[in-house]
Amino acid sequence: MRRRSLLTGLLGGTFLVAGGAACATVDTVGQVDFARPLLIPPLADSGIDAAGRRVFNLHAQRGSRDFGIEGTTRTMGFNGDYLGPTLRARRGERVRVNVVNNLRQETSVHWHGMHLPANCDGGPHQPVRPGATWSPAWTIDQPAATLWYHPHPHGHTREHVNQGLAGLFILDDDESAQRVLPHDYGVDDIPLIVQDKALHKGEIRDHDTGDLLLVNGTYGPYLDVRTDRVRLRLLNASVSRTFAFGLADERPVQLVATDGGLLPEPVTVTRIRLSPGERAELVVPFQAGERVVLRSFPPATSGSFDGGKDRFDVLELRAAARLRHVGTVPKVLADVPRLDPATAAVNRDFRLNGTNINGDKMDLDRIDTVVEKGTTEIWTVRNTDGQRHNFHVHDVQFQVLSVDGGEPPAELGGWKDTVFLPPKSELRIILRFADYADPDMPYMYHCHLLMHEDNGMMGQFVVVEPGQSAGRVGGTGGHQHG
Repeated sequence: MRRRSLLTGLLGGTFLVAGGAACATVDTVGQVDFARPLLIPPLADSGIDAAGRRVFNLHAQRGSRDFGIEGTTRTMGFNGDYLGPTLRARRGERVRVNVVNNLRQETSVHWHGMHLPANCDGGPHQPVRPGATWSPAWTIDQPAATLWYHPHPHGHTREHVNQGLAGLFILDDDESAQRVLPHDYGVDDIPLIVQDKALHKGEIRDHDTGDLLLVNGTYGPYLDVRTDRVRLRLLNASVSRTFAFGLADERPVQLVATDGGLLPEPVTVTRIRLSPGERAELVVPFQAGERVVLRSFPPATSGSFDGGKDRFDVLELRAAARLRHVGTVPKVLADVPRLDPATAAVNRDFRLNGTNINGDKMDLDRIDTVVEKGTTEIWTVRNTDGQRHNFHVHDVQFQVLSVDGGEPPAELGGWKDTVFLPPKSELRIILRFADYADPDMPYMYHCHLLMHEDNGMMGQFVVVEPGQSAGRVGGTGGHQHG
């Protein structure tokens, strides 16, 4: 993108100044040079320890990177200067991750989308002090999926994620469709960590929405395509911005997976909207020699002030003169057993408004919800104000029962852990809480627009054995609420 100063009218956009910040309708379509090869996050090294566990090591550290825009920028990363390596494990494996904090402040690492014990979840009750190491271990017991990891320090999640602390965690299993879909990492199976940034004088500014895009930490990237189909694993790792991804020529592509893994069958789409934290896997067909741009169209959130009218050219895909055939997408992808609403033991309501849930801001010493292990629940989540929100639940993957009282669209037909809520909207989701109980260590539910989360739009729940009461939150003597 040929950059001009925001205040001189970037790309003809209209700018409003409020509270000292510039707000704009940003449009980079046709303005990106695509001069840099897309960086592919390396697969993390791992080994097997004496207990048979696959062991990864992550070092949170400070660094700097020249994104090719405004000189060297101060950053954070895992095992490098920006972002982190891709962790990869198979269903049934027991894993251990040694998280070493080489920063000057506390941080944590949350395994977003992972089903695991609460004391391994990496939420705000599990800070890692500077110089310390945290080593959670658990068994992978969920379908193949594109998950991710990022810090979750109370009140500072946005800062740490925005500075670059994030990475993918890919799970594999033995589903036959996974062997047919493109699966050669970095060749025809491409991770895309998409983030908007605001850079200024060597700093990544604390922001809600930025005016430039990075993909895997690459500014203005292109990808050389050598196969007639490519699987794009999209992650919206932005702190606030919502995207609507599609190809610039609006060709149909096949959505094969969302947050928690494969859909029952492919869904043909021209665009897929992803709010912060959501993932989608798209299979894109190519003809030899063509070039096409992955674009974010206006996501129609709630207005220009939140990026709802913005457009971005994201990545140029450049097909080679000869393409290798990699097979067709199966008509049936996976068995996704439907959770039965008739089996729900509890119905709960969650109202999102401002930066609170059900009128309360986050309190680390308060248990908001107590769930019994082995039960199924229905949660009705309502966005009752005029701004956009989304809703993420730790530990479980859930299914969407309804959207504003109607049937959910096909793209919400699989397992989800994060869902978008436009203003004045309502979702009903069904969740099953299996395997793990701990009365003293909570999981979180929260808006994944990280300013909202940091400012209090988060609650916590404990999973207890049948008949058991909630305990002391993290051993701190918290009290039960709700």
